[in-house]
Amino acid sequence: MDKAKSQELDLVEIAPNAEPPVAKIVSFDKLRYDESKKDRTNKRSNDNTLKELWLSPRIAAHDLQVRLNRTGEFLKDGHKVKLTVKFKGREMAHPEVGNKVLIQALALLGDTISIERDPKFEGRNLSVIVTKAKGNKSEENINAEAKNQEISQ
Repeated sequence: MDKAKSQELDLVEIAPNAEPPVAKIVSFDKLRYDESKKDRTNKRSNDNTLKELWLSPRIAAHDLQVRLNRTGEFLKDGHKVKLTVKFKGREMAHPEVGNKVLIQALALLGDTISIERDPKFEGRNLSVIVTKAKGNKSEENINAEAKNQEISQ
């Protein structure tokens, strides 16, 4: 305590349950500021919100490509994306059509994604959750693959 007073700083107890207790001589205001700064950066980095994009079992190829481009933007920003095929009316009689659309969408996204949750029915909706793949490719390779896939269709 005397040493902390002589330096005009505070004696802050770091680990009170340790044997012997651990204390540190620091400016308490600066310590609080640093901790709040760490908390703010942690909150920003944990901004992995879930974005949802809706598809239809009868979606056109271009419309699907536009939705997948949007999916790529969300993934690039660090979000998780929930791709949902919404069934209306008698479309529920043929869920394999919606499943086919979802599989096609996942194939078009290719290696840029990893599937967090497999396709699953939730009422009248068939959805899958995807995230950015761990081993990221360069954007040039991704764009080249997307163009090749569009040409082949």
